[in-house]
Amino acid sequence: MKKQLTYVARGPLLWATGVFLVFGLSLAVLPRPVRGAEASTRVLARGGGTTIIEGGTGSPGFVPVITTVAFHAAAAGRSVIGSFECLARAPQAATGTGSAEFTVNAMYVTGQITDAKISGDTATLIGTATITGLGAGTAVPFTFVVRKGGPGATAVLTTNGDPHLVFNEVLLEGSFEVD
Repeated sequence: MKKQLTYVARGPLLWATGVFLVFGLSLAVLPRPVRGAEASTRVLARGGGTTIIEGGTGSPGFVPVITTVAFHAAAAGRSVIGSFECLARAPQAATGTGSAEFTVNAMYVTGQITDAKISGDTATLIGTATITGLGAGTAVPFTFVVRKGGPGATAVLTTNGDPHLVFNEVLLEGSFEVD
């Protein structure tokens, strides 16, 4: 009887030892990633914040337009990857009550950045977007030229759909980084 108990006790021990050996050997034999071999990306530009459009809606009313913008672009090997978001809001009333409440969705641009050019403190980001509201369309080419800085920094969003639109923006809150 004592022999049988010893045999039962050794069974689980032998099984656990076997599993440990197989696991240990698999770690030694299977390929492991080499440090630094991962695909690397380098940030080119990124930022976000609130801007105001110079001249607002333009003549004759000059209703102010506020945007919330966010973007990032990175070099990944020989490609540029990134995304761009811009929500433009206008007030429901041009003057008087409600004229400072930016609640009307005037335009929304959401797109992918596919190219970038960096020159000093300026990044030119190029891509295609889906646009709702003003200038609505899909696969609309756009360019976003942004200058590095905090409040007071400038950016220009150009959409090359029909119609061709250009928005000169001044950053009120947030920051734009160009690396």
